[in-house]
Amino acid sequence: QVHLVESGGGLMQAGGSLRLSCTVSGRAISQSATGYFRQAPGKEREFVAAITWDGFYADSVKGRFTISRDVNKNTIYLQMNNLKTEDTGVYYCATAGTVATLRSGPVDYWGQGTQVTVSS
Repeated sequence: QVHLVESGGGLMQAGGSLRLSCTVSGRAISQSATGYFRQAPGKEREFVAAITWDGFYADSVKGRFTISRDVNKNTIYLQMNNLKTEDTGVYYCATAGTVATLRSGPVDYWGQGTQVTVSS
């Protein structure tokens, strides 16, 4: 059984930083693609970033967000800097076999989601 447990969301002012963590059990992150999606109120869920041997980013977060991983802890991290109000949403950790599959679907497993709220 594969489980993804997220932490690190919260409330932050625009321009600030937050770091999300996602610990995976039941699947080695070194053998798969793991990343984050987000969903804002009234909008569809969208891809944010993913990591395998390298990081991959949506255009909207390039240069502000950095994804990394610790294979010994089987955990990925999303460092979010220079946050904007449009970054507000529920952030979901997800895993699939490849980055291409992660981005286009279907995702193999989802985390429960963590709320990120950026105030102006």
